[in-house]
Amino acid sequence: MQVQINTANNIEGREALMESIEADVRSRLSRYESRLTRVEVHVGDENGERTEGEDKRCVMEARPAGLDPVTVTDQARSIDQATSGALGKLSSALERTFGKLTDRKGH
Repeated sequence: MQVQINTANNIEGREALMESIEADVRSRLSRYESRLTRVEVHVGDENGERTEGEDKRCVMEARPAGLDPVTVTDQARSIDQATSGALGKLSSALERTFGKLTDRKGH
């Protein structure tokens, strides 16, 4: 599974953040590793300098082998919260996607 991380230019500490996000993605999605070809993560700050509200956004797209991509988005007050929220949503979405493939009317 390839993990590709893209951050906006206005994000501070990009290298350390990218390493942390990659480790989280690999850890949380390890059980799907053989079924995923790539996971793309896009992290950004919607308001730039302003710190009002939930302005950090994380978009994740997983590409299961032979299936359509699965995309989720989360917004929060911090990048860590947005990333964690998106990972939770992506894990649930992948569980549903792969569950549908293996659980066809009791088979």
